Amino acid sequence: MKPQNSSRAKAPRSRSFEVQEENTLMPFLLQALHDQSRTTVKSFLAHKLVQVNNRVTTQFDTPLKPGDTVTVGMNKNAAPFHHPMLNLLYEDEHLLVVEKASGLLSMGTERDKTKTAYYILNNYVKNKDPRNHIFILHRLDKETSGIMMFAKNKKVQETLQKNWNEMIRERKYVAVVEGCPQPEQGQVKSYISENKALIVHATSSQDGKLAITNYTTLKSNRQFALVELELETGRKNQIRVHMQEIGHPVTGDPKYGATKNPLHRLALHAFKLNFTHPVTGKEMKFETPVPTKFTTLFK
Repeated sequence: MKPQNSSRAKAPRSRSFEVQEENTLMPFLLQALHDQSRTTVKSFLAHKLVQVNNRVTTQFDTPLKPGDTVTVGMNKNAAPFHHPMLNLLYEDEHLLVVEKASGLLSMGTERDKTKTAYYILNNYVKNKDPRNHIFILHRLDKETSGIMMFAKNKKVQETLQKNWNEMIRERKYVAVVEGCPQPEQGQVKSYISENKALIVHATSSQDGKLAITNYTTLKSNRQFALVELELETGRKNQIRVHMQEIGHPVTGDPKYGATKNPLHRLALHAFKLNFTHPVTGKEMKFETPVPTKFTTLFK
């Protein structure tokens, strides 16, 4: 590990280390801060004085990989991010990766420009430096929860958007649908388009864009199925339209054919996002748990 600057750890202002090999946080800290007792190191974690890649953590078992930066002490540029509808999963100078809650818009509309992931995160980066800004890369529907990311500069945005199909390695969702798809594993492939009422629907190859969704049933009962979905294309409302097409709409989605709403929300969650970092070239992998609500129907 390489100390990036040093000071006495007993009154830590800012002491940073670069991770050289895979590890977890506690053993890494004990080795890096070998002049401190285990109790003192644990107190740094408890008092939120440890950041990994500029994100405060109190978890002793946080995984570390080569190239990560661990900072001990107060760091004005690493103010912790807190919001009830957004969880910051990763941040560097190029990207933000977050988990969005159901009910929060990705981007502003004519009716609401402030209760959005974009607005909240833009304020967050501007609080660090008024010159900072974020750029949209992709969206999740308001009632869809899960992982999404934003660029921190125009060049990164353009690189990812121009090379989206090559750089996005894996995008997976999980959903609760009405009934049980047959076969239990399959592919939905159709051309879809949006009409004047802003409803996406299947259409001809001349009028629409090709959309491909792969699905696998994870659990089922007589009324519902928990389904994993992988996107080969990224069309607006693609999963919702395709599930309606095969007669198994996402629960809580009356716009696309649902008649039931047992979870009192659209039961769709983006749980996995793997991509190639547009600047470093590293493989970036993010995964969140299936929402607890989704599994309650199958106990």
